[in-house]
Amino acid sequence: MEPVRTCIGCRLRAPRSSLLRVVARESELVADETATLPGRGAWLHPTVACFQDAQRRRAFGRALRVTSSVDAKQLENRLTWLMDN
Repeated sequence: MEPVRTCIGCRLRAPRSSLLRVVARESELVADETATLPGRGAWLHPTVACFQDAQRRRAFGRALRVTSSVDAKQLENRLTWLMDN
């Protein structure tokens, strides 16, 4: 049975393979494609809607346990590109 994680955007549970792991690296959100980067990770559906929900709820800071603001522009651009292709 595949592990199940919760999307920090929509709060729905889903198989790990259908979610994208995100980590904070030097005050920037980075997509962890292989789910092997060190540090605390948060899981997110790879959609712009879930990303925007997570940002609106300020879920990245809580899930990743970072107190400073994190730059999410690179992650947002990546998700937008994925949705367009």
